[in-house]
Amino acid sequence: MALPEPVEPAAKKPNPMRGRVARSGDTPASTGNVANIVTVVRILMAPVFIWLLLADAGQLGLLRYIAAVLFVVAVVTDTVDGILARRQNLVTDFGKILDPIADKVLIGGALVALSILDELWWWVTIVILVREFGITIFRFIVIRTRVIPAVASGKFKTVLQAVGISLLLFPFWTFLGTWELWVGWVVMAAALVLTIVSGVDFVIKYVQQNRRTG
Repeated sequence: MALPEPVEPAAKKPNPMRGRVARSGDTPASTGNVANIVTVVRILMAPVFIWLLLADAGQLGLLRYIAAVLFVVAVVTDTVDGILARRQNLVTDFGKILDPIADKVLIGGALVALSILDELWWWVTIVILVREFGITIFRFIVIRTRVIPAVASGKFKTVLQAVGISLLLFPFWTFLGTWELWVGWVVMAAALVLTIVSGVDFVIKYVQQNRRTG
């Protein structure tokens, strides 16, 4: 009686995900993923930062420095959640909407607080807030038909806003000289211009996208 021939094990199919960074669209990401949680934490840090800044009441004491450090930490989390979302395939429509809102709550709160403390002109704060919340409201209006990601110029203006606000928050001018304060104002002026430009750029991109899909 002939013995049965041994059966060779089936070859393993190669994993297409192995050896490459996950990209948006590979697999659906959960809304409650770690990147979105980091974004929510940034939103929750905003009122704490604002309270510390206003509690200092322009005395430039310990609370002022703690508030400034907290603002910088919150800004850094913006980079962290972006990296997590891209590298771990955690990009969601919810995150695309939540991330700009977190930026506006943090940046807007800082601008209003600085204006209350009489350290930034109110008209600068008002122009930036009108643009920021105007675009946000517009996003929600069209969200039923499409999600519009932030434009590149919009991301760059957020960086300029964060840098300018940081320079104004840390009272380094008290021992470095007023030139440091002037640097902060110049950066804020550049951020103001780019804020307006990026708003126009966003509207143009939307019109172009609407024509292609309409």
